[in-house]
Amino acid sequence: MIQDAIHRAILRHIDDVQEWFREQKKSAFLPFYSSFDLRDSSFKVAPVDANAFPAGFNNICQVDKESAVDLVKTYLSTHYPELKKGILLLTEEHTQNPYYWDNVVALKTLLEQAGQRVVLAIPGQEPGKQKLKSASGYEVELYHALRQGESVQVNGFEPELIISNNDFSQSYENWIEGLQTPINPPHTMGWHRRRKDQFFSVYNGLAESFARLIDIDPWSLQIETRLFKNFDLTEENTRALLAEQVQSLISDLEKAYEARGIRQKPFVYIKNNSGTYGLGVIHTHSAEEILNWSYKARKKMKAAKGGGGIREVILQEGVASVVRADEFTAEPVIYMVGCELAGGFLRSHSGKGAEESLNSPGAVYRRLCVSDLQVDVEGAPMENVYGWVARLSFLAVAKELQVITGSTALGRPPSGTT
Repeated sequence: MIQDAIHRAILRHIDDVQEWFREQKKSAFLPFYSSFDLRDSSFKVAPVDANAFPAGFNNICQVDKESAVDLVKTYLSTHYPELKKGILLLTEEHTQNPYYWDNVVALKTLLEQAGQRVVLAIPGQEPGKQKLKSASGYEVELYHALRQGESVQVNGFEPELIISNNDFSQSYENWIEGLQTPINPPHTMGWHRRRKDQFFSVYNGLAESFARLIDIDPWSLQIETRLFKNFDLTEENTRALLAEQVQSLISDLEKAYEARGIRQKPFVYIKNNSGTYGLGVIHTHSAEEILNWSYKARKKMKAAKGGGGIREVILQEGVASVVRADEFTAEPVIYMVGCELAGGFLRSHSGKGAEESLNSPGAVYRRLCVSDLQVDVEGAPMENVYGWVARLSFLAVAKELQVITGSTALGRPPSGTT
């Protein structure tokens, strides 16, 4: 199992790994948080999704929630030492998912336990307030954050910092323009601008350096990802070109498998390059499947958050999960605060197989505490390996931000207009 091999390699080289990690962090601004969906196939462990504005904090284990308070305190005191008035937690709007509001309540509680005043709001043009109920029965008061000059005001409260849990699929250009109140993670990481292929390109480079450092095959941590532009299912040539490129990727994967003695048949995921919420994702084993896509499959590849179309997709090496929770296929999800492990869980689904996306209705969340590493690193190989892959992924998000902004001086928190 590759998990055990990576675990032992990390322990053998732990001093070099920690020094390398410290050096990598020096050159990048580290966003407040993020989360990563990982896959473990027994011969490869890699991220398959990177969330710069993560929901799901309600699902991490209670021990992790408690230990994350100190991580938040440390991050805020380091990056915003003069923070006194409090924080605006910017949420998604127009979502009817009550579990999302459980996430918001968990995040608000975490920030409050770290000593902050926290107000919930969405970008607004007119004063307003809503009362919402979470799945667990919590009442959520949600205000409209109004622009006041270069800052924002929420029911008379002027925050010094905006923590965004809104993924900016919409750009909110009028609301953002000229805003000097810092937003973290920055607005430029939103899906109106961010692209998945950029993240995976940066991640694969970091994974290669990390693997060389601990003397393992970089392929076991990397995930082949290729960009397909001009995706338009109304055009007759699109599916033919897509099928051709999928077949090329599958052929290359077959060669990589053969070279490593892997007998499984490779498959490929096709994903919206700027998508979220598990929309616009489908997997395939051959070019023929794409040429014969059903109406249901074609409809699925037109779906995007907010009703927008899909213009670019990535073709990504599929990683079949060998992880199980209560006999069902599962995948680890790791949450980070300031490049430190903050929590995790196993997402499982009774109706999905090892090759399928588990981020869909019906998913169940099982215990996976990264706090176990504080007790005994050597006795927690799963948490150790998944934790280091998540750290690599967080570094990739931080360096991806440099790519997006074109800046090499991101050692300070970016402003709202970065």
